[in-house]
Amino acid sequence: MNKQEKEMLLARRLVEMKQFDKELCGKDVMFIAGVDEVGRGPLAGPVVAACAVLPEDFDVPGIDDSKKLTEKKREALYPLIKEKALAYGIGMADHMRIDEINILEATKEAMIQAVEEASRMLKERAGAGIEHILFDAMIIKSIPIPQTSVIKGDSKSLSIAAASVLAKVTRDRMMVEMAQRYPGYSFEKNKGYGTKAHYEGLRQQGPCPIHRRTFLKNFLK
Repeated sequence: MNKQEKEMLLARRLVEMKQFDKELCGKDVMFIAGVDEVGRGPLAGPVVAACAVLPEDFDVPGIDDSKKLTEKKREALYPLIKEKALAYGIGMADHMRIDEINILEATKEAMIQAVEEASRMLKERAGAGIEHILFDAMIIKSIPIPQTSVIKGDSKSLSIAAASVLAKVTRDRMMVEMAQRYPGYSFEKNKGYGTKAHYEGLRQQGPCPIHRRTFLKNFLK
């Protein structure tokens, strides 16, 4: 595939993902928020959620499920999404909160924070509120806004995919910083997931302060 063909494919994909959001929420809905999280599975660090509200004329091609994109591509898209979004928000629940209330509830808290932050920004910038939320395989009943749970939403919905990039880049950068503070676990590479190098670090050093104790029962006996 040559460069022109690739650009046409990405442009077509952008249109398709936009249409998915519009058809799911209704043509009269102007302010659609996509919400996604990253970091439910790692042994260390926070779970991070993001919310993105995109304009109808959003024109950044190449956005997809953050797991399908290279780190270089995610880093390139991150500032563009922030620049061109109508609003965005980031939420987080740290390792202590995850241990306290479990990963699912902590994920919901992070998502609520992200929605609230994006809502404030949207009201400041557009004088309007979020009309519909698209979650990646989640429903949060405590949020009083119409919402839809989309299975594999980060590969179907443009707004959810944009949120997935924001969340992934935010968390990855945090874990690279944590690697400097807590060396020996290869956080800069595995971002807290249970790789061979990470488990080797656990065997040699034991858990560090940002490890999720409820995820490490075998190392805490």
